[in-house]
Amino acid sequence: MKKTIIIAAIMLLVVGTTSLDARSKKSTKANKATANTTQVIYTGDIARKVIGYNGPIPLNITVKNGVIENIEVLENQESPGYLKRATAKVLPQYIGKTVAQAKKLDADVASGATYSSNAIIQNIKMGLDQVKSTSSKKKAAKKKKSTAKKRR
Repeated sequence: MKKTIIIAAIMLLVVGTTSLDARSKKSTKANKATANTTQVIYTGDIARKVIGYNGPIPLNITVKNGVIENIEVLENQESPGYLKRATAKVLPQYIGKTVAQAKKLDADVASGATYSSNAIIQNIKMGLDQVKSTSSKKKAAKKKKSTAKKRR
């Protein structure tokens, strides 16, 4: 139990540092869309009303270059056996998919761990809505430039 709490605290620290770093980058002119972007989305705040069998199931979703690289289940009140069954069934369906593919995915739930599975799926979908797309930023920048050229 102590290990879980320590790991969760470290992850929260890393997520907090990452989001502060992202905010500071936004405020500088050097914030240009890069080809190598990694985002970690913490769903504990945005999906706190999404309840499994025994409560919320917060996640950290790691997205690198628009592809889901990892999904980590954080400390929760679910029964370990049911949670293990749900994560083993649900998470592999999302890992390696692009954000667009994952949003469209109709994931299967684990038999016997339906509440936990559904909560994880909802958390993932809500988390993926928070992913900032670098390709849409690039398209907007290109459109802005082409509009400016037309006006000249």
